[in-house]
Amino acid sequence: MAAGFTQKMTCQSQKMQSDCPIGLRYAIGMLNLMNNLAPAPANTSPATTARERFNRAARCLPVDRPPLWLMRQAGRALPEYRKLKETYTFVQLVQNPELAAEVTLQPVRRFGFDAAILFSDILVIPEALGQTYHFKETGGVVMDFAVTSKAEIEKLSVERVVERLSYVDKALRILRQELGGQTALLGFTGSPWTLATFMMEGASVPKYSRALQLFREDKKTYYALAEKLTAAVTAYLQMQIATGIDALQIFDSHGGHLAAPEFQEASGRWTDQIIAQLGGQVPVINFSLGTHGNWPNLVASGANVLGIDWQTSIAEARKIIPSHIAMQGNLSPVHIAESTPAVVAAETKKILEAMRGRPGHIFNLGHGLTPAAKLENIAALVETVKAFK
Repeated sequence: MAAGFTQKMTCQSQKMQSDCPIGLRYAIGMLNLMNNLAPAPANTSPATTARERFNRAARCLPVDRPPLWLMRQAGRALPEYRKLKETYTFVQLVQNPELAAEVTLQPVRRFGFDAAILFSDILVIPEALGQTYHFKETGGVVMDFAVTSKAEIEKLSVERVVERLSYVDKALRILRQELGGQTALLGFTGSPWTLATFMMEGASVPKYSRALQLFREDKKTYYALAEKLTAAVTAYLQMQIATGIDALQIFDSHGGHLAAPEFQEASGRWTDQIIAQLGGQVPVINFSLGTHGNWPNLVASGANVLGIDWQTSIAEARKIIPSHIAMQGNLSPVHIAESTPAVVAAETKKILEAMRGRPGHIFNLGHGLTPAAKLENIAALVETVKAFK
């Protein structure tokens, strides 16, 4: 019998008990019994797959435990990745869809993370705009030239960004098929501000100062660059959404280089525009490293999830961030590289307990895995999160 009819009969049963025929009273009693014994509908379960667990947490819905993935989980910490690097350069791995998919899947196979994040780099956007890059064997990125003038900004072309990044589209489609409905798939990009800092320096440097100088001295020219980057990033993320990804992360890795009064104008407003233009098609994670004086700006960004870096107490951040916005973080990556499995487990438990009862917690590090990350420490983290109830 239909559940709605059963519920109606149940609700009316007490009223009818005194004046209805004995046979009808018996039928009502049996319906009540059957209703109480019947199993709960399948959709009341918090999660049945890792993908569902992630998607529910990103929307601040109940889950059995926090979903888990790690920034930079694919790549340099894994021996299977290092084996591939004996044959291929980093850029070759990024630009070959099959190889990029393989590197993305490696940590999921090894550790069973709830989400896979595409193996790529934020610098694919500058390259698609016309500024190529490569990585030095000793570490650090080198751009083929630095964007240092208005004329060079004008030469950057947004029109062919999606076409030039078609290898990302192909890699994500391979991954969506490989992961199926079991594991969440994440895309990502750098924020316009963070991309601008790399593009204007032309390489990895100890102190990123050129973009900040341009912003302070010639806002009109900085805005011209930021507008192009915003358009390019938005088109790139729309392309990623079309492949069937579950969520996107925007890395504002250099947000903390800005003074709090400068942050929104130089960085936040451009990320906000991107999030608004995506229109809520998938959850967006906004991770702005070191931006601790701008919580109101980040809360108002439109992001579904805010990444919390390791320099902030997640318990304190919990007091600031409204309960309808999910929180991601925030174990220090130093623990993974330098501590023991016992210490990693203990520190992981502290974060889990600090977030207990708060809907929408996605466990992650407070920044990316380093090359020195120990596999046994990653395993201890994973085991601790998966055992948490």
